[in-house]
Amino acid sequence: MTTNNAVMINIYTQISQGEAWIAKYRDRLPVFACVLGFTETGLIPGISAAGRTPEDRKYTACADAEFLYYGAEHQPQYPLPPLAAGASPVLISRAVVEALQTPIYLFNAGLPQPPAVPIIDLGGFPARCLSQGNAMELATVHHLLEQGLIWGSRLAANIQQGYLILGECVVGGTTTALAILTGLGIPAAGKVNSSHPVCNHGQKSALVQAGLEKIKARGLEANTDSLDPLQLVAAVGDPMQVVVAGMAIAASRSCGVLLAGGTQMLAVYALIQAIAQTYNLPWQPQEVVVGTTRWVAEDPTGGTVELALSLGNQDIIKAGETLGGEIPPLLGTQLSFTDSLYPQLQAYEQGFVKEGMGAGGAAIAAYLSLGWQQPQLLAAIEKQLERLSRFNNQ
Repeated sequence: MTTNNAVMINIYTQISQGEAWIAKYRDRLPVFACVLGFTETGLIPGISAAGRTPEDRKYTACADAEFLYYGAEHQPQYPLPPLAAGASPVLISRAVVEALQTPIYLFNAGLPQPPAVPIIDLGGFPARCLSQGNAMELATVHHLLEQGLIWGSRLAANIQQGYLILGECVVGGTTTALAILTGLGIPAAGKVNSSHPVCNHGQKSALVQAGLEKIKARGLEANTDSLDPLQLVAAVGDPMQVVVAGMAIAASRSCGVLLAGGTQMLAVYALIQAIAQTYNLPWQPQEVVVGTTRWVAEDPTGGTVELALSLGNQDIIKAGETLGGEIPPLLGTQLSFTDSLYPQLQAYEQGFVKEGMGAGGAAIAAYLSLGWQQPQLLAAIEKQLERLSRFNNQ
């Protein structure tokens, strides 16, 4: 593990590759894209803390999208949902994109209702609970991959020597991440994160095993050449995963890609490798990094770094030949809320929330593209919270 003191980014894996990526894209402007999706897995009681009740969690992505796009002084159709503790990570993302004045592209990969923002609808659908082993129609997954490839190329075409930040919002998405990783043969049990201070590994694993058993009952075995990665997504995934995988594959051919998230983006990275091999899609792994927060990377109740390293042992099966996977560079912003004046932000230091809406990637961009250190970033985030509080109390 190394810390780049100039930009306050820790590189946890693939240090030389991570350093090369940082050096290449320092002082470059990013484009920020966020892919919103939904899985009924997120409605299971206790599965997620991204919204106090299952009803709240139906609207988390819509609320976060509105705040990201419009900021604090906007009367939202979907207000930010109350959390058991903490504040939405979209405060971090908004603080950075506002300062960068970077374009924001929002994509609806499959939500129960459209957000009240300008959004690109990809023609997807919300996923059913992964425990059914039949989360989405295979035709929908193929369509979403195609849309991801198209939009990855389009976004990259507008980027002059910069990089693309790909964020996500899927409540319950670390559970679908576990399902994809496990289905690809990666030992991920006990290693994914959650918005809870202590990860609910047992609940997640039980749902994943139920879903994978359903696949097996249909005569398809995970982690073999009889099950292609898109079938796996259709069985136990969510609509965001395949879209971001397609976007990253296409964009990596001509610009840098920062997969902005924790274990959800490690699952996407594993999916990128499997899809690229299965469908002979060229991509540039050296252009792709995973960027998150230290609350995820150093979560004592997960195993993020170990999980990133295990992607190098991923067996990718292509035409009967077993190929080794790539380990992604895992970057982590060293943003701290220890000295914050606000208990909603201090809650991150107790393990609540941790990540979402590309927050870790946005914080990395604040250091890379704005040269911000801890004091400037903390002040900008606290200012967002103050503005939101003032607006809500009007």
